[in-house]
Amino acid sequence: MPPGGQIGTREHEILTAIVESYIATGEPIGSRTLARMNREGLSPATIRNVMSDLSDAGYLEQPHTSAGRVPTTEAYRYYVDQISGQAELAPEDRGVIETTLHGVTDIQDFMERTSHVLSLISHGVGVTVASGGPKNALDHIYFSRLGDKKILAVVVMKSGVVRDRVLRMTADLPQADLELAARYINENFRGWTLAAIQVELEQRIHRERSEYDRLMQSIEQLYRQGALGSETAPQGIYLEGAANLVASEEDKQRLQQLLQTLEEKQRVIQLLSAYLDAKQEAVRVVIGLEEAAPYLRNFVLIGAPARVGGEVMGTLAVIGPTRIDYHHTITAVSYIARLFDKILNESE
Repeated sequence: MPPGGQIGTREHEILTAIVESYIATGEPIGSRTLARMNREGLSPATIRNVMSDLSDAGYLEQPHTSAGRVPTTEAYRYYVDQISGQAELAPEDRGVIETTLHGVTDIQDFMERTSHVLSLISHGVGVTVASGGPKNALDHIYFSRLGDKKILAVVVMKSGVVRDRVLRMTADLPQADLELAARYINENFRGWTLAAIQVELEQRIHRERSEYDRLMQSIEQLYRQGALGSETAPQGIYLEGAANLVASEEDKQRLQQLLQTLEEKQRVIQLLSAYLDAKQEAVRVVIGLEEAAPYLRNFVLIGAPARVGGEVMGTLAVIGPTRIDYHHTITAVSYIARLFDKILNESE
């Protein structure tokens, strides 16, 4: 089997058994154990050959010479691809969710309880972020050049509130560049809260600079000088279950770095914004978060936007180790995201 190659039925069954066993026990698994579990009655020698092929293809690794094999990041990704769209919410999880969320009447209450129930079901960290809602979202922004290195920024919110601010720039910007910057923000971020726009702009300024160099430089100057106001965080961020990571993560230095990240609300928002898109319709599973920070390489993010009547009102997610219970976590996140719309619509 070539690296990343097509997996056959036998390889699929053995790889799935290894992933599920490792998620359950955290222990490497050997061919003899798999032979006892295998329904086809395959011999340990046959299973060893399949495991060797899976290792060559990048799906398994051997932590110690005499130990069994453990799944790689690629194995987890393969496993998630196979269960996505097929996994169903366990009845006991449904009961826990519905009991926890019973009597919810507003977004903040829902988000706070959801972080708790997600940590219970996933044994990871439940994270929820409540945005300011559609009325506190951007309708449009306008920039006008007042003179040398002075710009008037006018921000109009969906609620009808108008905020204006004179920006003192470090470099002058022509009106044509200001109009281009305003058009970019209006076309990309109408309906977003100012906090969410700020987080996303931080990502785009670096990611898209080479493609829109002059435009992104103009936007960066305007943004750094406070064009989007002083709002730096959404109305509520709730996080529960950090103690679960202490029990599961053996690398103490990496754990300490993660816990420091979780203590800073803005960094948590940035982490979620880096991987979760408000436009996505389904749960997203990101295995390996090293693009956000190298110490997050062995962690996973499972999240989805929370909507009411099509309006994104926040985000709900789980952060945990790669050997998280994907089945329960994915189905719980998906179910709660759908329940959010139903409960909040009924309470209005």
